[in-house]
Amino acid sequence: MSQEKKQRQKSYIWIYGVVVAGLIAWSLFSNKGNPVEVNWDIVKYEFIKKGTVEKIEVIKNKEIAEVYIKEQYIDSIANSSDKYKGISKSSSSPQFVYEFATLENFEKELAEERAISPEPIGLKYVNETSIWDGIFGFLPFLIIIGFSFYLMRRMSRGSGGGGGGGNVFNVGKAKAQIYDKNSTARITFKEVAGLSEVKIEIMEIVDFLKNPKKYSDLGGKIPKGALLIGPPGTGKTLLAKAVAGEADVPFLSISGSDFVEMFVGVGASRVRDLFKQAKEKAPCIVFIDEIDAIGRARSKNGGYSSNDERENTLNQMLTEMDGFGTNSGVIILAATNRADILDKALTRAGRFDRQINVELPNQNEREEIIDVHIRNLKLGTDFDIPFFAKQTPGFSGADIANMCNEAALIAARKDKTQVEKQDFFDAIDRIIGGLERKSRIITAKEKKIIAYHEAGHATVSWLLEYASPLIKVTIVPRGKALGAAWYLPGERQITTKEQLMHDMVATLGGRAAEEIIFGEISTGALSDLEKVTKQAYSMIAYYGMGKDVANTSYYNSSSNETFTKPYSEATAQVIDKESMLLIEEAYKSALKILRDNIKGLTALAEMLLDKEVVFNADLEPIFGKRITSEEAIEEVKAVEVSEESEIISDIKTDEVE
Repeated sequence: MSQEKKQRQKSYIWIYGVVVAGLIAWSLFSNKGNPVEVNWDIVKYEFIKKGTVEKIEVIKNKEIAEVYIKEQYIDSIANSSDKYKGISKSSSSPQFVYEFATLENFEKELAEERAISPEPIGLKYVNETSIWDGIFGFLPFLIIIGFSFYLMRRMSRGSGGGGGGGNVFNVGKAKAQIYDKNSTARITFKEVAGLSEVKIEIMEIVDFLKNPKKYSDLGGKIPKGALLIGPPGTGKTLLAKAVAGEADVPFLSISGSDFVEMFVGVGASRVRDLFKQAKEKAPCIVFIDEIDAIGRARSKNGGYSSNDERENTLNQMLTEMDGFGTNSGVIILAATNRADILDKALTRAGRFDRQINVELPNQNEREEIIDVHIRNLKLGTDFDIPFFAKQTPGFSGADIANMCNEAALIAARKDKTQVEKQDFFDAIDRIIGGLERKSRIITAKEKKIIAYHEAGHATVSWLLEYASPLIKVTIVPRGKALGAAWYLPGERQITTKEQLMHDMVATLGGRAAEEIIFGEISTGALSDLEKVTKQAYSMIAYYGMGKDVANTSYYNSSSNETFTKPYSEATAQVIDKESMLLIEEAYKSALKILRDNIKGLTALAEMLLDKEVVFNADLEPIFGKRITSEEAIEEVKAVEVSEESEIISDIKTDEVE
């Protein structure tokens, strides 16, 4: 805690202490002393009839009467009896108090005595309140005032980050974090693994800010903005941090949600303040993370699903980025994983001149990322970076970071001194399949069905050329799954119909094995059926791989409208029919393959029941070596090379002859 905050807290403590002390003092000094309690007879015969009473105050809300003695008689009465020694000596405080039953009877008796009293007796009616009565009376108002101050402080705290100041009038200030070359914890491009093409695009922007003359001499202009698009966890924000570390210019970072506020007009005000700060610090870079929070496409129907405040914020953003005003020297970087919902006016050239796709890393990039994240781990000698890069297709940079961390946690849980290869395998299984649940109660019959189901998947995928190669298969429950098979999908850029069909056949291998072995099917194939159904519909409706709906795609990548189908009911029926035929064809192929290899299926299922986990090396003794499509291509190439060399040899022989 800083010294300034400590001093501020001390000053607040002093204020609170003074207020509490004042309340206590007021309570003590406003006290009327401790009057002696007496009955009516004593008041009547000892005080009223002797003419020593100066006045009587009737406190109606407490049903008591306070008796004030004349000042010249106080000492004599105090000395007349031991029980009167403690009476107040001040004429401003009551000496005696009398509690009456009813006010009406008391007034009647007092009126009689005042009429015959030798000295006049004053009478006063009051309602007495204590300090606590006052506090409790004002408590609702104090709560309202305190809550109002709390809201004002919260708003000033939340909105004073970019514009300074700590009061409610700064609610429209932008909350951007500012980085410069003197900032600590800088990240450079060297620390960003992979993304080589993306870094070239981003580094060009940084280079322009460092060496503008090189570009301006040729008449070139730096792009006004760059939009980073890609799946979650691919490193978009990390790239922005690297830009902040590399650029020798101020860097303003803000999230799209920071513009969203319950108050009307605040979002647009924060946009204006952000660009005002940027212009003052130009040349500089502004980074807006998750820009889809305010950049969503504006509604075409003003009366349906519209949000005026968000649209006003977006309109202000569009004006600031490319309006009549100039933003010379201000470059906008933004990141989103939902580029399809952004407004077209926001993504056009002149606002975001470059749209940079940050894709999932390929195998070589995964090697670089793994190398970065294992630097702080104590690894065993059996760790192989290229091997695990192959085992993690489809993993983002965040997934790889999580894998390395999970492996270290698993090794620590097992009290190991090093993170071994098996720990990384367990971490991958944990990320993909979920937590291992050996405690789940499964009957012997259910376990047998699960074993044959998973053996069916493994058998079909092993025997099909284009199916993804198997890594391992297990009947140990993980997450919601009762069993699972892990595959190593190839990193294809395009996929043929035959490859898609082989994937569908392998997916239906579990359901087919159940029907062949047990003569009945179970609910265990739910996820398989869901996957196959979606893939079949995609092949027909999107990829144009049908017979009657050939070379036609109903996929609309530029629209989010899902209320109407882009085809007629007749076409929908054809799509349904052809999709069902594809699924039926794939299922029959799975049945045929398993019936032709029933011995291998049974041997694999029995091995699963015995070991619970079977690896791809265990399948070679059962089914023989698997020839993948890549190996088949290499064999064809080898044959072609061999034939070509033989032809060349024959030509040379002929020439010699």
